Amino acid sequence: MSISKRDFLALGAAAGASLALPAWAQGKPMFDTLNMFVPAAPGGGWDGTARSIERAAKAAGLVGNMQFENVGGAGGMVGLPRFVNQRKGQGNILMVGGSVMIGAGIANKSPVTIKNVIPIARLTEEAGVIVVPSAGKIKTWKELEAAIKANPKAVSVAGGSAGGTDHLILGMLIKALGKNPREAAYVAFAGGGPANAAILGNQVVAGISGYSEFEEQIKAGKMIPLAVSGKSRIPGVNVPTLTELGINVSESNWRGVFAAPGISDVQYNVLIDFVTRLSQSAAWKQELETRKWTNAFMTERPFERDLAKDIADKEVLMKELGLA
Repeated sequence: MSISKRDFLALGAAAGASLALPAWAQGKPMFDTLNMFVPAAPGGGWDGTARSIERAAKAAGLVGNMQFENVGGAGGMVGLPRFVNQRKGQGNILMVGGSVMIGAGIANKSPVTIKNVIPIARLTEEAGVIVVPSAGKIKTWKELEAAIKANPKAVSVAGGSAGGTDHLILGMLIKALGKNPREAAYVAFAGGGPANAAILGNQVVAGISGYSEFEEQIKAGKMIPLAVSGKSRIPGVNVPTLTELGINVSESNWRGVFAAPGISDVQYNVLIDFVTRLSQSAAWKQELETRKWTNAFMTERPFERDLAKDIADKEVLMKELGLA
């Protein structure tokens, strides 16, 4: 962008008169209405992120109202083209997305990918958790490990969309156990709700997703958490990492927000300022703590560079695992 956020705000300050200041500088919300586009079904991680943004933004006085549109399917590849084609130039809308969308775009060979939207901010990072239903035959990590080593095809695992972080974790796990990742019996779901139902109904052997998506069922004793995929344990959650269990696998899922193509420099800077203020608010910090999300805030050029590297790394990894 030709005008940085710093320059944009400096121009506003230099205007002098209060009438020249943006509305939020006069104690009004930055947006009377902010639209959130969620390229996934209700109940999953992206939807949960969008709802957390709503709660925190309202509590911080940054928005008046928020409207939501959910279009699920194929790890965001169904909704993404709609966002790109129908929301061009609209500066009052944000799309929630993340690392899942990178893998889904590669796996589906989609003509429209995360490269076609404008990165605004990375917000959170969340380790995956591997669970089994309490009513299932497998109860421990050693039992699950043995079953995968015996026959990966017989160990059905529910998770998010094909090519997403959950799918990658399973592929990396199977490879680390000395088996062929292409034999993974991965069952993809468009949202957290259907995946939870499949696990609880014993329709699959295990499940992989972000801890926040399984937390309610874990606390209710309906699911048993066996391992987490992050580099360290989730604070307050007594579940070992895969590394602790002797499996050299570490992968986390990040989530962020993106703008539609064709927005102006001014619209871009307002959205950057919005997410920056959101990330600094007490309400957002509470959301992170409640949902056990790691604060991974990053915006502008640093986020753009990190995103480009993530795309390149996942292209290599998915080819190695036979997923691309």
